[in-house]
Amino acid sequence: MTETLPETGDDLFAGQPVRVVERDGVRYTLLGTAHVSHASVEAVEKAIDSGRFDAVAVELDPQRLQALSDPDTLAKLDLVEVIRKGRVALFAANLALSAYQRRLAEQLGIEPGAELKRAVDLARERNLPVHLIDREVGLTFRRASQRLGFFGKLKLVAGLGAGLFSSEDVGEDEIEKLKQGDMLESSFGEFASENPALYETIIGERDRYMATRLREAHDPQQREVLAVVGAGHLAGLARYLETDTEAPAPLREQLEAVPKKRNIPWFTLAILAIVATGIGVGFYRGGLGVGTELLATWAMYTGGLAGLGCLVAGSHPLSILTAIVVAPFKPFRLSIPTGAFSALVEARLRKPTYEDFLKLRDDAQSLKGWYRNRVTRVVLTFMLTNLGSMLGLWLTAGKVWSKVAS
Repeated sequence: MTETLPETGDDLFAGQPVRVVERDGVRYTLLGTAHVSHASVEAVEKAIDSGRFDAVAVELDPQRLQALSDPDTLAKLDLVEVIRKGRVALFAANLALSAYQRRLAEQLGIEPGAELKRAVDLARERNLPVHLIDREVGLTFRRASQRLGFFGKLKLVAGLGAGLFSSEDVGEDEIEKLKQGDMLESSFGEFASENPALYETIIGERDRYMATRLREAHDPQQREVLAVVGAGHLAGLARYLETDTEAPAPLREQLEAVPKKRNIPWFTLAILAIVATGIGVGFYRGGLGVGTELLATWAMYTGGLAGLGCLVAGSHPLSILTAIVVAPFKPFRLSIPTGAFSALVEARLRKPTYEDFLKLRDDAQSLKGWYRNRVTRVVLTFMLTNLGSMLGLWLTAGKVWSKVAS
């Protein structure tokens, strides 16, 4: 049974939208909040202070709660480990999200997600069980990435970058949309609403995931549960909570799984095959001289442009040298990007200081800050080295076949 309470007139919830779902002997009160609203904080306080609820669930995962509770979380990050585990892209996406939230906080005078943190704090003060029901942001990013093609990923990165370095205030339309929607969706901008696969991953899947986590946390002693979620999740969460019949544990594992996918895009493999075939044909038709010339072309373009990308990132000379030397050997380590090597060298030679980490959220809001901060400069080293290496690969393919065909 689903019951929708009026959006206004219910003083207990300060006029915020509420839905109630009863199943398995538990009454779930779903409180829809705006992540940038003082009224949502007030609604959370009134609801928990009422004493009606036996437990509180929030739209958070452990990492996001840690970030909200401890401003120094980023300062404890092991950047070298991030590079080694291949999580630089995820780290960059989190920086973009963090910078977007900081812009909102400065403009509106309230930290995004303040009502979620307040719900956790109040519940703990009253010794109420707290359930963190949202999926880890990293899992959501990885699943979203798997659904996008190469050009879709480029468009997504461009959209995140444009929002990241914008010096303009967040527009009124965007703020109103955020009040009715979701922080991740707003961070991705228009691309989220224009791409059904991405929208399903960051909204639809999380609706079902949170419903699954609520069912999985079922406890006979907790008959009244308050779930604090963004208003954009209210309808989907209520629907899945009421109608889902699959066992919660296997369903949660399914929604957490990242499908295995070839690490190297098919067209990159195709270009490598074209280059290798072209060089082979060069040796066969033109002898040692032509073949050696084509190999030199390969090394010059891939190594040179990878080094140029590293140089544009403002990297250490040895990081640039690393990019130049490593890039031509791409075919022998397809799953490890060239940027990982130059970024590791950069992180070792210019090890970020504690102060760099403390200033990270502020520096990430501007392009100048990205170059000034040693943490973000490592990320730039990774990304621009890879960009240069990729351009070098494409140019080499054209040059090789032009030479072979002539």
